[in-house]
Amino acid sequence: MYLRSAARAQSLLCAGIRRLLLLQQQSRGLSYKAVIFEESGVLLPAPHRTATDWEARSCIPAGTIQQAALSGGENSLSLQYSRGELTAVEFLQELGQQCFEIANVRVPVHSFLWDLIRNEMIKQLPIMAEAAQCIRAEGLKTALLSHNLCLGDGGKFLPLDQQHFDVVVESQQEGMPRPNPGIYKVCLERLGVQPQESILLDSSSQNLRAAAQLGMKTVKVDDPEAALKELETHLRFPLQGFVPYTHSVRPGMEIPKDRLQKYFEDVLGAHTTAPLELRQFDHGESTRSYLVKFGGQLLVLKKEEEPPDGLSGHSVSREYRVLKALAEAGVPVPPVLALCEDRSILGSPFYLLEHCAGHIHHAVSLPAVPPRRRRAWYGAMANVLARIHSLDLGAAKLQDLGEHGNYIQQQFEFWTKQYRAVETHLIPAMERLIQWLPLHFPESQKTTVVHGDFRMDHLVFHPDRPEVLAVLGWKFATLGDPMCDLANNCMSFFLPAHFGARRGLRKCDLGHLGIPTAEEYSQMYCGLMGVERPVNWNFYLAFAFFRLAVVLQGRHRGSLAGRPAPGDSSPKDAEFVAELAWDFAIKEGFRVFESLPPAKLLARHCSTWAGQGPFLGRSYSTWARPGAAPVPTVPLLTPPSSLLGMAQGLCCKMENTGIQWSFPSSHSRGTPCPLPELQAESARTKAVVLMAAMDQGTKVPGEKHLHNADPSPALPLDLSSTSG
Repeated sequence: MYLRSAARAQSLLCAGIRRLLLLQQQSRGLSYKAVIFEESGVLLPAPHRTATDWEARSCIPAGTIQQAALSGGENSLSLQYSRGELTAVEFLQELGQQCFEIANVRVPVHSFLWDLIRNEMIKQLPIMAEAAQCIRAEGLKTALLSHNLCLGDGGKFLPLDQQHFDVVVESQQEGMPRPNPGIYKVCLERLGVQPQESILLDSSSQNLRAAAQLGMKTVKVDDPEAALKELETHLRFPLQGFVPYTHSVRPGMEIPKDRLQKYFEDVLGAHTTAPLELRQFDHGESTRSYLVKFGGQLLVLKKEEEPPDGLSGHSVSREYRVLKALAEAGVPVPPVLALCEDRSILGSPFYLLEHCAGHIHHAVSLPAVPPRRRRAWYGAMANVLARIHSLDLGAAKLQDLGEHGNYIQQQFEFWTKQYRAVETHLIPAMERLIQWLPLHFPESQKTTVVHGDFRMDHLVFHPDRPEVLAVLGWKFATLGDPMCDLANNCMSFFLPAHFGARRGLRKCDLGHLGIPTAEEYSQMYCGLMGVERPVNWNFYLAFAFFRLAVVLQGRHRGSLAGRPAPGDSSPKDAEFVAELAWDFAIKEGFRVFESLPPAKLLARHCSTWAGQGPFLGRSYSTWARPGAAPVPTVPLLTPPSSLLGMAQGLCCKMENTGIQWSFPSSHSRGTPCPLPELQAESARTKAVVLMAAMDQGTKVPGEKHLHNADPSPALPLDLSSTSG
């Protein structure tokens, strides 16, 4: 016992010295991207260390297991196993034979391994598994370096969820027993990192030397807790206290724990001797969300922040009152506990709510759910959205949450103002949308409670069944048009799966995935609400993508200003989404054209707003709805070059969808351009586009301009990147 205590003290002293050396390395700005966990001695305790008590209980001579495992020097069974030269089954066979030769008695080593080592794993494996989860939560990769995860009967040797690791490398399968450097090269290659960007945890000095020669950082695991302390010093974040969807508190976002603990004691009446622990949630922009561990409780703290760049601020006090009313009305939301508007505590108002444990699906393809059950999860999402929109405003005491009947107009003005505040460069599609949207506001709007940002990753699901336990993200909640919520919810069907800002399902095989189509999902919701999907559904989608483009542009502006946030986006992200919004605007425009009788087509009107910037002359509208926003309308006087650009852009767009047609090189101005054989519907739509270009004397390519209109060359609208 004394020798064990002395060895432990020595290992702690060595770990302390190594941590001092790490401080010097950190000053040089070293950054790691991956941590590799060795199986034996790290996740699985070394066998000989756990043998003494078992030998006493089993009437085996003391020291038999240790002698059998360690005898032979570099060729000992223990080192052969740790180097991957022996599988688990082979190790047990050899160990049993060595024990018999030493003690002259049969030693049930299988019993030793399964009964005792697994008992030790209860102590060692969880803290290492939690460390792996903490590492991945910070955005680093993890790897498991194993000898052979399966026993002879095919059963798993480690009771470990391999989802904790990005890469699993088994030396037996690779044919590279450690300390062969090749096994580390394979691991680094699959992780996609350089040797100096990785850290290896191992209990074998020989293995660590081989890895260090490649340039990898190494941590020797004699005592698991001491090794994790050293690893924390390398990584500069804690490796315990993991809770799903959280990470360590980011630099500059710390809050004073002493004042917060005193507030808890005074307001909640809770007292504890354990220190208060804080972690930060992955989401949250205008608010900061923290997970608080206090006295055995898990709480969520949402703190208000001052908005940058003149953007509109967010009131946590309003959100607190909304959540309280929703909970009382039966909507699944996390229960709120307290609101603090005293700025002397944390510098800004905050509120507390209970932590709701469950599963948040960040991927709309639902990889964690079996394909045959995924439709039920989408059904649960549609159901909870319908429940929100079916609330009795009076009974829920939410009738004063917002204005009635003017939601889309207000939202358009809000998001346009937001866009102008974060604008960094001209996005032509955004300028077109800012002019097009007000001309196509719905004539009537239903008023319900709207979430404002309803999507899959704002829902906490039950881990095992299609049940929504809580709806999160209520900062945009108000009274408004419920179809805006549905359109926002449906955006994922039209975003590419590889789109980094928000991954979607576009071009995915939804039937194979077991996921409903956008049409099926929206009809699922409408069936629950007992309504028809509006004929101007494409307007709602255009408006939803317009909002998303503003959000992405705001993230890009924040990153340029040195305020990186979760989900930073590039300028191309906002441009792509704006073009996608404009694509739905075009579809809505075609629908309007085709719904009008021929007489009205000849009397169409257009806005005369002069766009600013080199790409736009005047904005084009398919029609002016009576009672629309106060945009001046006059008979069609847009310069023909601008209309011709629009026509050419639309032609290009339709050619990209597989319809081949073009402007001829020459023809008489008074004679319509002959069209090739087309479907009747497509021909009528294209004829309208050509009429718009020709009936004002527009110069068709190859002919002279016959009217005294603006002779500037046509600038085709770049619609080639929009999606269909």
